[in-house]
Amino acid sequence: MPLSEHEQRILEDIEKRLSEDDPRLAQAVSSTSLYSHAARRIRWASLAFLGGFTMLMLFWLSMWVALAGFAVMLVSALLVYGYFKRIGQDQLRSIQRGGGFSLPALLLRLTKRFPSK
Repeated sequence: MPLSEHEQRILEDIEKRLSEDDPRLAQAVSSTSLYSHAARRIRWASLAFLGGFTMLMLFWLSMWVALAGFAVMLVSALLVYGYFKRIGQDQLRSIQRGGGFSLPALLLRLTKRFPSK
């Protein structure tokens, strides 16, 4: 639902005051998007996955270290999956609103059309 003219003016006034009060914060907020945030989180989760794999390979040191490594790998893989899913859903919404074509949105549509049993 689009904003009314009054709400739009209020929003513009808030943005203007924010950029006057703290220009660095306004710059950081305007340059951050879902994709940059998700990419940063995916990188961290990938590093955690590699750390978990390293812990798993230290099974000869302790079985508990290996189990903790497996748990780290599992959680980080689920986080990466969730972020990719969120990116795909966002791109699907943009296509439905009349945006451009993207490969993740196509893959998301295919997975919804052919669900696994």
